[in-house]
Amino acid sequence: MAGPYRVLVVDDSSFMRQFISDFLSQDPEIVVVGTAANGQEAVNLVEALRPDVVTMDIEMPVMDGLTALRKIMNRCPTPVIMLSSYTREGAETTYRALEMGAVDFIAKPSGTISPDIELIRQEIIAKVKAAATVKPENLRSLWQAAPQFPPLEASLPARTPLTRVIAIGASTGGPRALQELLAGFPADLPAGVLIVQHMPPGFTRALAERLDKVSLLQVREAREGEELLPGMALVAPASYHLTLKRVGGRYVVRLNQDAPVNGHRPSVDVMMSSLAFLDLELIGVLLTGMGDDGVKGMAAVKKAGGITFAEDESTAVIYGMPRTAVEAGVVDYTLPLPQIAPAIVSLINKAKVKAGSS
Repeated sequence: MAGPYRVLVVDDSSFMRQFISDFLSQDPEIVVVGTAANGQEAVNLVEALRPDVVTMDIEMPVMDGLTALRKIMNRCPTPVIMLSSYTREGAETTYRALEMGAVDFIAKPSGTISPDIELIRQEIIAKVKAAATVKPENLRSLWQAAPQFPPLEASLPARTPLTRVIAIGASTGGPRALQELLAGFPADLPAGVLIVQHMPPGFTRALAERLDKVSLLQVREAREGEELLPGMALVAPASYHLTLKRVGGRYVVRLNQDAPVNGHRPSVDVMMSSLAFLDLELIGVLLTGMGDDGVKGMAAVKKAGGITFAEDESTAVIYGMPRTAVEAGVVDYTLPLPQIAPAIVSLINKAKVKAGSS
């Protein structure tokens, strides 16, 4: 949809309601149609005003943000962006909100004295505009399909040398998409997995812990010098670029805080491009998200002889990153999210059969 984008701002702090409203109103394509001081007011105003997007605080009196989110998604499905604190508890609550249907979240600004206030303003505006474009059918899928938790295996598969890497990039809508994708991989996946998900500091560790619960793979936040092995998935820590380097016969993680690329650190392009120089079989995957991070990385994967996948518009919450990669001609397969993991597993199995018969 095109603007003006109609937004409802929900926060129990009058200062924060005014602060967020002022931020949004600075953009000529955004109109703040109302504010609410608690979740009950938010539910009533969503039904009365039918905004395009809601920004929702989590901790509020009368009715908290999670309860309000659930009621909104049941009664009048609307794209909701949560405002989250940087605390560990805030991160865990944010993931519950994403699992309940929130489109995205914003780390709550501390006030007007923040040195990054202009970047915060740009982020809020960009995320509101992106949320307003979410298709109703994709929004429904966020809150109707609860993540499936596979049974845990009693023992870990035997470790073998790393010969293949699946590199995954995601942004807005990514946490939920990553849950579904990783849940489709078997425990004995003969590949290591690297993940770049755009999010602020304080949230990537909680993301890795969430993914570890829904996947048969070992999933954790990547650490400097850690070896990537088959059956393991490593999530790039927020504010660090992640690359892979060969050290002797091992492939280890390298983290750095070089300048952001495409406005992001970690960057999908940086992670994927680092793999192109290694003697590994590569599979690149771009999931839902805003912008064009990952296009150069996917091109590097293809140039190195790898195979690339992008999430189809029919399931992508935000069809930005996948679209730019498809339009650039660097995607081999464009598939709905539920089909990507089976396609990758099938591709790997065929490669194993071919290698065994040669």
